[in-house]
Amino acid sequence: MTFETKDSGKRINYDSGMVRDTTDGKARYDLIPLPMLKRLAELYARGAEKYGDDNWTLANSELELQRFKGSAFRHFVQWQAGELDEDHAIGAVWNIFAYETIKEKLNEIL
Repeated sequence: MTFETKDSGKRINYDSGMVRDTTDGKARYDLIPLPMLKRLAELYARGAEKYGDDNWTLANSELELQRFKGSAFRHFVQWQAGELDEDHAIGAVWNIFAYETIKEKLNEIL
């Protein structure tokens, strides 16, 4: 595989003399709050310990998609109700990520 370096044609000139392409239109991962990212990573770790690494990626049906959606909604309601027995906010986020990832995978297959 051969890679190419994308170029917007726009430049930023730094006082040091360094020149770089602009960040216009590029994803801003640096804006994701690190404590939230850590909570999400911790949930992935707990899931991997319980079910195995990437077990959730085996999902390949509408039924499994609905399971992610149902779990996301349940966690959302529990989060909204203030339940503290689990990290329900991140549980909702994780299930939405899983749903969207598997939906994309199924769309590529069809």
